[in-house]
Amino acid sequence: MTLDISIDDTRWQHADLEVHATQAIDAVLGYFDLDAEDCELSLLACDDARIMELNTEFRQKAKPTNVLSWPAGDLSAERPGGEPLPPEADFTGEIPLGDIAIAYDTCMREAEAADKPLADHLRHLIVHGVLHLLGYDHIRDLDATLMEGLEVEILGKMGIDDPYTLDDSPDHGRIG
Repeated sequence: MTLDISIDDTRWQHADLEVHATQAIDAVLGYFDLDAEDCELSLLACDDARIMELNTEFRQKAKPTNVLSWPAGDLSAERPGGEPLPPEADFTGEIPLGDIAIAYDTCMREAEAADKPLADHLRHLIVHGVLHLLGYDHIRDLDATLMEGLEVEILGKMGIDDPYTLDDSPDHGRIG
């Protein structure tokens, strides 16, 4: 796998970001029988200020968020609750998936509020981001149900508890 990590916030250097990101990405790709060696994506590890700039620019939401994703292509399903199209290799034989940004401040705050290890929450957010790169979304109810179910199943295979049954916050289910 080609994973390009850009660390804009040095606090990520103490969070074993590369290890947790690789585990989460491999789990998602393996779930879909995609060869990780063929896939490429980038990860920006930033702070709330930078992710707020990105959220404002790309989603017109002037507030920080935990994770953002920019798929390399539109793989989204045509019908609500449908399966997205599979990603395809480019002329080099690699499968470009896209880009993910994750904010340290929000990630840490959410992990602490839910009384979860940062590593588990980080892997959850990266699983969530990679699913977005693969065409999954949570805007429509049926799509949200499908995406949340995939997250729970993939995280379960990683030994991480269902993040939705543990989360009683008012933002439950509002990732990315």
